[in-house]
Amino acid sequence: MRKSPFKPSLKGSEANMKTSQSRRRFIQSTGAALGAMTLPDLVGQSRTTASQKKFNILYLCSDQQHWQAQGSVDPFFDTPHQDALSAESTVFENAFCTTPQCSPSRSSMLTGFYPHTTKMMNNSGAAGGGDLELPTLGNHLQAAGYRTALFGKWHLGNDPVGNSGWDEETKKGPDPKTTERGLDFIDRHASDDKPFALFLMYLDPHDIYHYKPGQSEVHTQDVVLSESWKKQDFDSVPKIHREFMEINQGEFIVDADEETWKGYRDFYRQKVKLYDDHVGRVIGKLKELGLWESTIIVNTSDHGDMDTFHRLVFKGPFMYEHMMRIPMSIRVPGVLGPGKSTYNWVNVDTVPTLLELAGEKAPKCHGQSAASLVTGEGETPERDYVIGQYYGKQTWVNPIRSIRTKDWKYNLYTDWGEELYHLQEDPEEIENLATDPKHAKAKERLRGQLDEWIKEHDDPFYSMSTTPLDPGEAKTILKGYDPTKGS
Repeated sequence: MRKSPFKPSLKGSEANMKTSQSRRRFIQSTGAALGAMTLPDLVGQSRTTASQKKFNILYLCSDQQHWQAQGSVDPFFDTPHQDALSAESTVFENAFCTTPQCSPSRSSMLTGFYPHTTKMMNNSGAAGGGDLELPTLGNHLQAAGYRTALFGKWHLGNDPVGNSGWDEETKKGPDPKTTERGLDFIDRHASDDKPFALFLMYLDPHDIYHYKPGQSEVHTQDVVLSESWKKQDFDSVPKIHREFMEINQGEFIVDADEETWKGYRDFYRQKVKLYDDHVGRVIGKLKELGLWESTIIVNTSDHGDMDTFHRLVFKGPFMYEHMMRIPMSIRVPGVLGPGKSTYNWVNVDTVPTLLELAGEKAPKCHGQSAASLVTGEGETPERDYVIGQYYGKQTWVNPIRSIRTKDWKYNLYTDWGEELYHLQEDPEEIENLATDPKHAKAKERLRGQLDEWIKEHDDPFYSMSTTPLDPGEAKTILKGYDPTKGS
């Protein structure tokens, strides 16, 4: 077991854990049940004495970076700064977003609730997407004595409650400005007695949407396309996958040659590298000012990108690993790395985990604290399966629910059928086994677990309806894409 520098502050946490063991057993698979919570519980009270100086917190978040888009996972990517950070961090190898859409995923990471509870099931301003009306991690950290700041992408609307919690904020890009604002904040508060919590929310590699075949500068000599690109059978999966490519955002590339697809991969790699450069600048500032050993550092993303896998691009109505699985690492000063965890992290765990690392009582939410997996101290959390949600893109509504275990993934669409993949035998999710009678029992078991979760969490999935695709909508959106805001 690794040594933890948190023994003084975690003792209070351990006492709290003893009174909540039955609740912990209940949330092994699902996180806390919504029925057990009330909104006044959302902002916890400090359990750390005023004489204890807390660690600073630096939260680094990219946009649309799948879990393999790091050199430490796949050498195709050039990410030296993230790789070095991972080498000194606890890396959650099985980390997932609640949904592969910007606004709803961010609402989950900042509140601890799934999108059907944050009421942001789609991007802000789109069908099913409103404004975040719940307090965020910023509020919790302010109550814990932190000076808080958020610079970069917000995408959670303008509600005053949802927007509160930040002592300093500029909720827009572009990325170079986000870094400059972050460096300035660190400079100004490096010597403060009060700890800081700085959230830098970047846009890249979301700018993959700027890829223009035949115009963008790409280098494809070392690009290899996946088995799922070569073997994708659109007739075996829900028809909306094909629709997304043929009459929605994939139209520009669906019939292109192999070199054009390789160009997409390289362009995406370039955008990931731009994000990594920003990570390097911010970490360099911490080291320059002597803050490296007094700052907790999180590196993550809001969701993935299809990156040509399954002959798909961007993000859309599908639940593949490259959509749902994200980078997630936490570096705590004084905890010896490297460490890798196979725990099923979901980004609703962000709020309780960071609050416990800060010595605070975690609020009741859909997430659970994974702090003990970082510090090596305390009760080890468990999660047997991960639930994923999807609502729609803009006005095109196609609700999906997903359940993923170590061995299986089952996806259920309101109107377009099912998918079943054996992840141990088919990690690229190439063969849909949903109609194979040999795997009927596995599908039935997963469907039962999914239905139980939906019922326990008051998820309105079965009351949702699909809407038809407007073929012209994607062209309008891509033409009007604003790189300072993302989408």
